[in-house]
Amino acid sequence: MPRKIIDISVPLANKIPADPPGMEVSITYLDHKQSFPHIAAFFPGLKIEDMPDAAGYAAIESVTISTHNGTHLDAPYHYHPTMNRGERSWTIDEVPLEWCFQPGVKLDFRHFADGYLVQPADVEAELKRIGHDLQPLEIVVVNTSAGQKYGAPDYVPSGCGMGYAATMYLLERGVRLTGTDGWSWDAPFVHTAKKYAATHDASLVWEGHKAGRHIGYCHLEKLHNLEALPSTGFTIACFPVKIQAASAGWTRAVAILD
Repeated sequence: MPRKIIDISVPLANKIPADPPGMEVSITYLDHKQSFPHIAAFFPGLKIEDMPDAAGYAAIESVTISTHNGTHLDAPYHYHPTMNRGERSWTIDEVPLEWCFQPGVKLDFRHFADGYLVQPADVEAELKRIGHDLQPLEIVVVNTSAGQKYGAPDYVPSGCGMGYAATMYLLERGVRLTGTDGWSWDAPFVHTAKKYAATHDASLVWEGHKAGRHIGYCHLEKLHNLEALPSTGFTIACFPVKIQAASAGWTRAVAILD
C-alpha cells in the first residue's frame, strides 16, 4: 500500500534560538581532512595523500547537548520523582515502546494567544469540530502558533500551553503520549511568570507537566510541520534514544499516512 512519511521533527543546529539562553546546542564539525589526525594515530606513517582521492578520514561531529534539546520525548521522571500517585517514575529507557507507535490525533490550537492555558472545554470543542472520539493510547499532538516560528527569536515564548485540567482530560481517557510544536507542553514560562508574580500560586508552575504525578505519561516537545497533518488518519512513530536512567531521549518523530 502506498505510504507517505511526514517529518515532524526539528534539526539540531547551532545558532538557532530554539531554547532559552544557556540551554543551546553546540556542534563542532570536522570535515574529512580535519579529522585525519584521528586515524593517523592508529597507523604510523600514514599520510593524507595515501587515502582515496586524498580526501582524508571521515566527517565527524562533536555535540554538547541536553536530552531536552531538539525534538525529544520526555519521560515521566522528567516531571516528578513519582507517577500514578506514588509509584517510582519511569525513566526514558523504561517507557513502553508501544506508547511510541500509535494512531495520531491533531488538535489545532493555532488561534489561541501566546501564553493561553488550554482547558478541557477547549479540547472537547476541538474534538467535536474534527468529529473524533479519543481512544486509549492514541498520540495527541497540539498544533500551536509556535510551530511556524521555529528558528525565530520569538519561538520560545510563543504558543499556548496545556494546563493541568486539559492534560488530565486526555490522560483519563487513556492517552499516554502527547506532543506540542512549542518549546514546552506548558504555557511558555514568560507568561506563567506574570501569573505567578501576581498570585504566588506555585501550582501554576509547570502544571501540565505535573499532571504526570497523578497519571504517568510522556510528551514530545519541539515538534514541527504539524500544519501538514490531517486531524486524524495517521500514525506517529517517535521511539526515543535509549539513554539509561535519563529524563528524556531525542527522537526523529514522523507521521505515517497510508
